[in-house]
Amino acid sequence: MELFIKIFLPVYFILFFGISFIAKTIIVARRIRKNPLVLPQDESAYALVGNYFKLCLAGIFVYVILFSFLSQDYFLPIDFLDVELLKFVGLTFMLLALIWTIVAQNQMKNSWRIGIDNDMKTELVTSGLFSVSRNPVFFGMIMSLIGLFFVTPNAVSLLFLILSYVLIQVQIRLEEEHLYRQHGEKYLDYLINVRRLI
Repeated sequence: MELFIKIFLPVYFILFFGISFIAKTIIVARRIRKNPLVLPQDESAYALVGNYFKLCLAGIFVYVILFSFLSQDYFLPIDFLDVELLKFVGLTFMLLALIWTIVAQNQMKNSWRIGIDNDMKTELVTSGLFSVSRNPVFFGMIMSLIGLFFVTPNAVSLLFLILSYVLIQVQIRLEEEHLYRQHGEKYLDYLINVRRLI
């Protein structure tokens, strides 16, 4: 099981980032003839959240690579959670999260962005997974990180889970304000009827 996990984690995150971010960015950019990566590069609080989020994602990727080569002792293991059943649960969460995230991104079609697009009005997507969660992509990312923590229960994976969760919650609220400005009452009705995550 340990060898499988050391191979699985880097492959999983290469697939997750490759499909969910790189491939989706290329596909949407070709459709809308604009880069959907719209995180600001200024000194605003929103830009700061985006920069921290990018650092957190890079840190997670470095962590799973290092986890494959170093002793678990380097990551301050939480021994009482290091059980086979939780590892299976974690792997299941991660696989389901990957599928869930890809489906949610496809359902967004041309509205998918990394960040808030102030220049182009996007369609408000409320069907499919968006009928049960206002933020299914973020929900998928959180589930993936919970899975990672169950598979590698240690202080480092817990720290990444907590940091990512806080940054995602801040980003969600920034996006909610933007969507309300763009879509008004239509978004307000959606906000009342559909939960933020699930």
